[in-house]
Amino acid sequence: MAARFADFSQFAAARGGARVLTHAERLARLDRLAKVMDTAFAIPGTRIRLGADSMLGLAPGVGDLIAQAISLYILIEASRMGLPKWKLARMGGNMLVDFVFGSVPVAGDVFDIFWRSNTRNMKIVRDHFARSGA
Repeated sequence: MAARFADFSQFAAARGGARVLTHAERLARLDRLAKVMDTAFAIPGTRIRLGADSMLGLAPGVGDLIAQAISLYILIEASRMGLPKWKLARMGGNMLVDFVFGSVPVAGDVFDIFWRSNTRNMKIVRDHFARSGA
């Protein structure tokens, strides 16, 4: 009888590959990614922080697409972790706002510094698991 796996990581672990991450490890990994994308770097002499999302936005068109692909990874992982569809829709809405307004030349780069869609999305994920006790 063939075993069923929820995702590739479970299959790989069963076959002797990479181990399956715990729930806490997955959240920590997503938190680190959100930090890199939104607040990893400080502007010296200010309290303003920015991340790779803001810097990628400096490359017209392709930079915003790369940033959205990374944000999409957080959304997919949240889905795999069992977030309800309406929370995933809120996360997608944050990404859409980031993409639409962040795509505007120059003003969009400033918008990216303050909107921080990945941080907002990780707050949704963390709040969900804090309330559900998972």
